[in-house]
Amino acid sequence: MTKKLLFVTTILLALACVALAADVTGKWTYEQPAMGQRPARQVTITLKQDGSKLTGSVPAMGRGGQGDTEISNGKVDGDKVSFEVKREFNGNSIVTKYTGTVSGDELKLHMATETPNGTRENDVVAKKATT
Repeated sequence: MTKKLLFVTTILLALACVALAADVTGKWTYEQPAMGQRPARQVTITLKQDGSKLTGSVPAMGRGGQGDTEISNGKVDGDKVSFEVKREFNGNSIVTKYTGTVSGDELKLHMATETPNGTRENDVVAKKATT
């Protein structure tokens, strides 16, 4: 009887953890900090969660950027998210690594981009779009 009770309790705890896990599916908007004399701009990323797998896209960056770039290596672990975006620019491959924490309709993201001039990092807070 004790083993059955322990088993049922373990199953219920596992289900509770799954129920409490963040669902990051949707559109998230944040303000990209300004670089140089350029003004800050609104950025909307699209995320789709399937269990612990995360897919989606981010808009092209910079002047003349067109279309969206698909994310890779996307993961969700509880309230933690991580993914990468790889872009080609002037014959160079540039990877930005995103790590963050979701809480309700707020996603705190840390972005680290390896550039020829070193790592460029910044933090943003994205809000989940309601439409």
